[in-house]
Amino acid sequence: MGAIYLVRHGQASFGAADYDVLSERGHEQSRLAGAELGRRGVRADEAWCGTLSRQRATAAEALAGFAPGVVAKEDPRWNEYDHVDIAAHHGGGAAQDSADPRAYQAALESALAAWTAAGACSGADETWPAFLARVRGAFEELAARVGKGEQAVVFTSGGVIATLCGLLTGDPAEGLITFNRVVVNAGITKFVTGRSGTTLLSFNEHGHFEGEARKLLSYR
Repeated sequence: MGAIYLVRHGQASFGAADYDVLSERGHEQSRLAGAELGRRGVRADEAWCGTLSRQRATAAEALAGFAPGVVAKEDPRWNEYDHVDIAAHHGGGAAQDSADPRAYQAALESALAAWTAAGACSGADETWPAFLARVRGAFEELAARVGKGEQAVVFTSGGVIATLCGLLTGDPAEGLITFNRVVVNAGITKFVTGRSGTTLLSFNEHGHFEGEARKLLSYR
């Protein structure tokens, strides 16, 4: 069987004018994720990331630690949904608030639920069906290329990972909400692929943030 590892980006700049920049903690998390992949002996036979700054920076930091010399290929299909646009159309324009991240999370989940329910009728620049199609397409194309014994690593975002986990467990729209709620920064999710198809093997592994590294654990 082949293996695909999806790594969520490190902590971005929640509540800042430009969210799409890794925080200092985010850089540390990215390096630690790379060290964990190296500890496991993971190879980057294929390495990918989205085109967002936080995804590209996480890929560079992590790959330097376990696959030096490998540069992740960029594919915008691995990009996150546009939370600002979705909030504008389905959440009353709720903005990130670093002083109350729980309230923002509740508002985001409400907006995401309305977005998925609206389907192709949403006024958002990217509808839920379009998001699902691009994410699914990128994943299925990669799974088809990963041969027996090969390993691929993708640096992406929580919504992408949550949607794919939901897709493989029965309901991508529900998965977008429930899996996304708990995915950690620089967490690792593993899929295996073979003749019988693709299977979710583990979700959101973050043992590399236990013990002395516990202080680096974050969700937003």
